[in-house]
Amino acid sequence: MNKTNFRTGIGYDLHRLEENRDLIIGGVKIPYEKGLLGHSDADVLVHAIIDALLGSLALPDIGTLFPDTDEKYKGANSIELLKKVFSMVKAKGYLIGNLDTNIIAQAPKMMPHIPDMKKTLSAVLELATEDISIKAKTKEHLDAVGEKRAIEAQAIVTVYKV
Repeated sequence: MNKTNFRTGIGYDLHRLEENRDLIIGGVKIPYEKGLLGHSDADVLVHAIIDALLGSLALPDIGTLFPDTDEKYKGANSIELLKKVFSMVKAKGYLIGNLDTNIIAQAPKMMPHIPDMKKTLSAVLELATEDISIKAKTKEHLDAVGEKRAIEAQAIVTVYKV
């Protein structure tokens, strides 16, 4: 088997929670008193997925492609960035086999929003919702996430040569 038929990438992101920001995770606006701080919309899940996709093909990371020093990405919709990255994946001749993710947040509860996140990601990534796993975890009140000061996400993706 050619080793490039299947490739795997891992992604991680963390953003601090701040007042006067929208909380957008997985492309879904979640009602909460705080939102994630970042140059873009700070969608921690989408950022982890972007890095996982880029990593699967040994491409530069999200910060290299969409630097926070570039004003054109200020307030950027992360779903639009994901679309750009997915088009790069397809241009290299790959599609996604499956996507497995974790959202780590003490609050708010993620579970009610996961079906909408899966629908949003499914449409962008041309992937069936049953091939997308989004799990919600807490930090049991430990560290910045557990103290409701941040939210983090992890993603692992397998891509295959078309």
